[in-house]
Amino acid sequence: MCRNIRTLHNFEPPASTDEVRAAALQYVRKVSGTAKPSQANEAAFARAVDAVTEATRQLLDELVTAAPPKDREVEAAKARERAAVRYGTR
Repeated sequence: MCRNIRTLHNFEPPASTDEVRAAALQYVRKVSGTAKPSQANEAAFARAVDAVTEATRQLLDELVTAAPPKDREVEAAKARERAAVRYGTR
């Protein structure tokens, strides 16, 4: 369920609003134990996603680092290579 939560800090370009929201949604799904809330829980679920999105954005805005920003394409290629080794498709 949490496979879509990726490291969002220190990338160029910075994490988009959609990436931050997707990570928040995955987090709330994991914590709540459901991918789709019931109608009775839908409002609480939505509020939680909004709150986690805001907290994540605030965190990313406040984090500082001396390391140079990572390149998304290079990191994606590394992840594909690790997956190929892990799943024996290489």
